[in-house]
Amino acid sequence: MPYPQTLEENPKIIFFTDFDGTITLKDSNDWLTDNLGFGEKLRKQGNVDTLNNKVTFRDSFWEMMESVKTPFPECIRLLCKNIKLDPYFKDFYQWSRINKVPVIVLSSGMTPIIRSLLVHLLGPEANDIEIVSNEVVDKPGKTKDQEDGWQLKYHDDSGFGHDKSLTIRPYAEHFAARPNEPRPTMLYAGDGVSDLSAARETDLLFAKKGHGE
Repeated sequence: MPYPQTLEENPKIIFFTDFDGTITLKDSNDWLTDNLGFGEKLRKQGNVDTLNNKVTFRDSFWEMMESVKTPFPECIRLLCKNIKLDPYFKDFYQWSRINKVPVIVLSSGMTPIIRSLLVHLLGPEANDIEIVSNEVVDKPGKTKDQEDGWQLKYHDDSGFGHDKSLTIRPYAEHFAARPNEPRPTMLYAGDGVSDLSAARETDLLFAKKGHGE
C-alpha cells in the first residue's frame, strides 16, 4: 500500500529495500545487458562513467536497456530462469507478514520485471509487496512482445530516473509534523549508488555484504 495507507495499521517498522543485488543474488538489468544487450564490457564502462560524473545513471541505464532488443515477455521468461532469490529473503518476508512489517521495494529497475520475479520466487503472496520503480511501455508503432518493441518509462525526472528518497520523504515529513504520534522505525537495505539518497531518509541502513564500501 502506498503512503499514507501504509500507516493505517500503525506499523512499528517499515522496511524499504532495493531489489536487484539486494533481494536477488544477481542484478536482473545487468543480466539482460550482458546476455541480450551490448555486453558486460560496455555496461561496466557505463558504470565507471557514471561514477566519474561523465554521464548520469539515468542516461547510462537507458543505453543499457535500449541495447536489449529481445521481446519483453521473453526477457521476463529468461530472467525467471536465471535470477535467484537471496537465500534469507523468503524467511524474512514470512516474518514481516506475521509481524505486520510493510516491505516496500524501491528500485531503479522495472516494475513488471520485479513483480514477475517476486511472484515466481516467492509465490502469489508477493503481490502484496509494494513496488515503486520505473515502468515499461510500447515503442511507437510497436508492442512489447515484438523485437525491439519496448522501452523504459522513468518514474521521475531525476538523474537516477527514480529518486528513491521521494517515496520515503513523505513518511519522515508526516511524523515531523506530528511529534506526538508514535513513529515507526524506518529501515533501508541496498547495495548501490542509487540507494544513497534513500538511505539518508531512514533510521538505519543495511548494506548487502560485499557491497558496503
